Amino acid sequence: MSAAHKKRRSLFPAEPPGGERGPFSPRRWRSPLRGPWLTSVFGSILLVAIPVEFVTGLVSYAAYNPRLNGNDQTPNHGILGFYLFNWVTSPSWIYRFSQGIHVMLGLALVPIVAAKLWSVLPKLFAWPPLRSVAQLLERVSLLALVGGIVFELATGILNINYDYSFKFSFYDGHFFGAWIFIAGFSVHAALKTPTMVRALRSRRLRSELATSLADTVPEPLDASGLVAVNPAPPTVSRRGALALVGASSLAVVVLTAGATVGGVFRKTALLSPRGRSYGNGPNDFQVNRTAQVAGISPGETGDSWRLELVGSRTVSFSREQLLAMQQVGDHLPIACVEGWSTVQHWSGVPLRTLAGLAGSDHPKQARVESLERGGAFATATLSGDQVAASASLLALKVNGADLSPDHGFPARLVIPAAPGVHNTKWVRRITFDEGTS
Repeated sequence: MSAAHKKRRSLFPAEPPGGERGPFSPRRWRSPLRGPWLTSVFGSILLVAIPVEFVTGLVSYAAYNPRLNGNDQTPNHGILGFYLFNWVTSPSWIYRFSQGIHVMLGLALVPIVAAKLWSVLPKLFAWPPLRSVAQLLERVSLLALVGGIVFELATGILNINYDYSFKFSFYDGHFFGAWIFIAGFSVHAALKTPTMVRALRSRRLRSELATSLADTVPEPLDASGLVAVNPAPPTVSRRGALALVGASSLAVVVLTAGATVGGVFRKTALLSPRGRSYGNGPNDFQVNRTAQVAGISPGETGDSWRLELVGSRTVSFSREQLLAMQQVGDHLPIACVEGWSTVQHWSGVPLRTLAGLAGSDHPKQARVESLERGGAFATATLSGDQVAASASLLALKVNGADLSPDHGFPARLVIPAAPGVHNTKWVRRITFDEGTS
């Protein structure tokens, strides 16, 4: 009997006692690829990517200016809103950049997370589940870690597709789920990073990438139980497994990135529900919510429509009167929490000009109301900085043409660096407030 076989016999007796029989037996897991090194490769990617995903998620929440009245979709955040600050207006692309990374990275991580979970399946099904206090802490962190990442990816993907079959607030669920997950991730990273570093140093990546299927052998037995004690013949090399996972992540990015990058790449966004054609000519770009879905009738947006401005005085203007004012134009992005974005040339009246017309030269905030009634799209509160920004517009035209009904005719907001939901469409009233911050 070889020394390696004796070692396997000593670690795992021929007749495992109790719960190690049947589906919980280590002999059930036979892949020759599983082992500390492969698990650590996937883990090292997640160790870098997860903090980026978490930070961009916090940025997304802060961009809503939740401290302003009516903006907070998660009002019970408590101390978890400690980092909130007044959201910036420059550079205009910052939210587009951050949220694009958040969504594309999250989608790209799906194959990597799946591979990482596959690589540690023997640990997830270890029996008995609790053998010591240390193992109890590790299992609790794993519950938050595994359950958290699955929950965050699942709800995020459903949100991209406007599927809320989970019947609870996406904002609450995704927000608190992220904090629970990051707590488990932090504990797990603290416990496992030294082990991961040792495993990565145990063999060279270049050597593994040069190893063919015929030369693929299991890693040496490990005390953690990842390496198969009764390995089956390999059907794929480690470099093949890494290539499969990497190619899957790359394919997801290629098929979704066009919705964020825009331009000629928009047609490649085959996995994005809002990545392709949605209008004619100058109005051919993404639409999240059509006029029909929002319940906007043609009569409300016709000749009788007037924009009401409320400040120290109340005034109202027809669309023709607004068009007669000095128009300002700029190329500005609109980016949505679902990850898509678009850059168009918008023209209209600066928001700070409208504030002045209402007798409010230095408003602390502005409440914007839409013809749409009810829901997250009906109202938005802007900060004083957003009102004062030179690029903040009440847009009347896009790319030189009138807004289409689906893009907010007769008038919509375009606010630099703001989430798409705060670029309110079908605006009917703006109330400027100089008394509160």
